[in-house]
Amino acid sequence: VRGARRDAGLRRREELARHWEPLATKLELHAACEEDVFYPMLLREGVRADEETTDAITDHNDIRDAVRRAAEVEIGSDPWWQAVLEARPENSDHMAEEERGAIPDARTHAEAGERDELGARWVDFTNDHAGGRDLEVIDKDPEEYLAQHR
Repeated sequence: VRGARRDAGLRRREELARHWEPLATKLELHAACEEDVFYPMLLREGVRADEETTDAITDHNDIRDAVRRAAEVEIGSDPWWQAVLEARPENSDHMAEEERGAIPDARTHAEAGERDELGARWVDFTNDHAGGRDLEVIDKDPEEYLAQHR
C-alpha cells in the first residue's frame, strides 16, 4: 500500500510538472518579450507609457518571483502550491491591466507600420527564445528600465 501511494504521488508530481513547467516558461518568455519588444515602443509612442511600463515591470518581477519560488521547492508541496497560486492572479491582473491600458495606448498612438514591425519583432523574439532558450530571467528595477529605454 505504501509503495502504491508513493507511486501515485510521483505520478501526480510528474503530471503537475508536465503542466506547470511549460506554463512557467511561457510566463517568463512573455515578460521578457514585452520588456524587449513592446515596452520600449510604448515608451516612445504612448501617452501614459511611464506609468504603464513601471506597473508592467513590477508585475513581471512579481510573476518571476512566484515562478522562481515554485522552482525552488518540491512540485505539489504546500509551498509550491502557494507560489503557483500567487503567480496566477498576478498574471491575470497584469494581462487585464495591459488590455485596458498599455495595449490601447500603443494601438492608438503608434503608426500602423510600427505596429506591424512590433508584431514581426514579437514573433522573432519568441522563435529565438522558444522553450526559454537563452532567455534572461531576472528581475528589473522599473526606474532603471525607464531610464534605459526612454
